[in-house]
Amino acid sequence: MAAEHESPMHQFEIQRLIPLKLRGIDISFTNSSLFMVIAVALITLFLLYAMSGRKMVPGRTQSIAEMAYEFIHKLVQDSAGKEGLRFFPFVFTLFFFILVLNLIGLIPYTFTVTSHIIVTFAMALFIFALVTLVGFWMHGLGYLKLFIPSGVPIWLMPVIIPIEVISYFIRPISHSVRLFANMMAGHTMLKVFGGFVVGLGALGGWAPLGFMVAFTGLEVVVAVLQAFIFALLTCIYLNDAIHMHH
Repeated sequence: MAAEHESPMHQFEIQRLIPLKLRGIDISFTNSSLFMVIAVALITLFLLYAMSGRKMVPGRTQSIAEMAYEFIHKLVQDSAGKEGLRFFPFVFTLFFFILVLNLIGLIPYTFTVTSHIIVTFAMALFIFALVTLVGFWMHGLGYLKLFIPSGVPIWLMPVIIPIEVISYFIRPISHSVRLFANMMAGHTMLKVFGGFVVGLGALGGWAPLGFMVAFTGLEVVVAVLQAFIFALLTCIYLNDAIHMHH
């Protein structure tokens, strides 16, 4: 009975599997850590298996791996130019990591790592730091020109520059909240309608069950789309850092 009335938010609870502390800092191995390790293992095993017996006429698994490689390669090249291809391994890893985490979270009794703002913000903050370092490494202090749009009258600069600076530093927030909010909202809806199915029983539960099936299909699309958007925004930010397009 307790499970029937369980809060939809209970699925997002972090649980310590192996409690650990280092000099007073909690570094416990949690359910979130576990599913991140599972995601890395699944990606590694899939790519190793797909490319272990490469053939001129690829099989199904090899075709999927090669299509994914070409898709992300084209995404990076189109969004960040040929110079951005040096970051292709990073973007490829980032896309697959988020995609697999999103899809794992759709399996019952698993955990959706990307539904936690601390995880998505940590990734977005790392990307923000990387992009900023790349910008200063390639352009030196000239990277600050990113905050001065071309063609803007001098008398507008005191207004435009603070706006540009704020929009730049708010990137990690907007980058992370989009992924976190979509994952949390979708999984909460599924849990709520799952409760309706159980509560209404065999006679009245068919309508919410049908909605759950349709909504689960939509959530698969959202899981893929959010991984793509996260990777695309990373490429756009890298493009700004490399080419100073503004």
